[in-house]
Amino acid sequence: MISRVLVVGAGPAGLATAAELKRVGVPYRLVEKGKASGHTWEHLYDSLTLHTGKHMSTLPGMKYPATTGLFPTRLEFLEYLHRYERANGLQVETGKTLNTLARVPNGWRAIFADGESADFSDVVITSGIVASPRMPNLPGREQFGGRVMHSSEYLRPAPFVNQRVLVVGVGNSGGEIGAELARAGARVTVAVRSGANVVPKTIGPFPAQYVRYLTGKLPRAVQELIFARVQQRIERQYGPPVLPRPAHSALDAIPLIGFSLVEAIRDGLIEVKVAGLERYTSTGVRFTDGTEGEFDVVLLATGFQPALEPLGALVRRDAKGFALRTDRVTSADQPGLYFVGHNYDHTGGLTNIRQDAPLVASHLKAARVKATPR
Repeated sequence: MISRVLVVGAGPAGLATAAELKRVGVPYRLVEKGKASGHTWEHLYDSLTLHTGKHMSTLPGMKYPATTGLFPTRLEFLEYLHRYERANGLQVETGKTLNTLARVPNGWRAIFADGESADFSDVVITSGIVASPRMPNLPGREQFGGRVMHSSEYLRPAPFVNQRVLVVGVGNSGGEIGAELARAGARVTVAVRSGANVVPKTIGPFPAQYVRYLTGKLPRAVQELIFARVQQRIERQYGPPVLPRPAHSALDAIPLIGFSLVEAIRDGLIEVKVAGLERYTSTGVRFTDGTEGEFDVVLLATGFQPALEPLGALVRRDAKGFALRTDRVTSADQPGLYFVGHNYDHTGGLTNIRQDAPLVASHLKAARVKATPR
């Protein structure tokens, strides 16, 4: 009988899952396509800091050092991941890319890019979303003379000084990158299609995430009232909104956290274009309102999608591209298939990982106890 579990991806979700499987005595094999654990985090932009406070940004069983700031930097978080790997004695196979997963009578067959084929009782997909950027396929790209890139490719502002940069999307990455580019001397325009809810990074001395977590169990009407009061406070401090308000509430989607983009717009460093993109032109883009703009760089801060390519048509997906599940972690379509790092809400991705990794380990441990002959 095949007993080993395949864990795909050695980012925070994969490391947490492997640690929990080891804790309950379930054998695993953890594979990572990059050169080290935390590969994706190693290649994100230099100035990145977590939006979630350090107390709610941990993996099971390990805190940050006391010297870590309230909002860990990218490098602090990367070092935290490496310490977590060492402290838990985890074995990570790096440079191991999974191409395909297929069903076999006793579980799963994994086929890797290096030609290896191996069978497993269960599979846990922990590759998250950051490794799979969403790139809109607009007409005319081949004639555009500038550069088109995703926000995941951006590292630092120096190469963009004095260039005309269009940032498409005002999520948290787009907002931070746009503001950083503008402060460094790029000529930045942000394209906003549906607007953005903006909330402070801290409310008083506390991260906004902590406040949102504490209020999350209150009745919806009370939560909306609290958010309205926060918005009133923001407008007293910063004036009327400089970005259009979306149709949805900040309670229904992750808002733009912090005011770096808002302040750069107010300082006249960033132009706001309220329109979507229709197509590329030879010198820039045409917007959905019929106007055109000339740009050297189009930076697509258009988000990410779950990295489910090895599963092909074996699972159904929801509107956001996540595999359908019967609970937080269990595939609705395939027995022996689980997901960690695929739940995102106001508590933060890492808080969800801290909840979901032990849940998967519990499911797999229970399945093995049930299958053991008495």
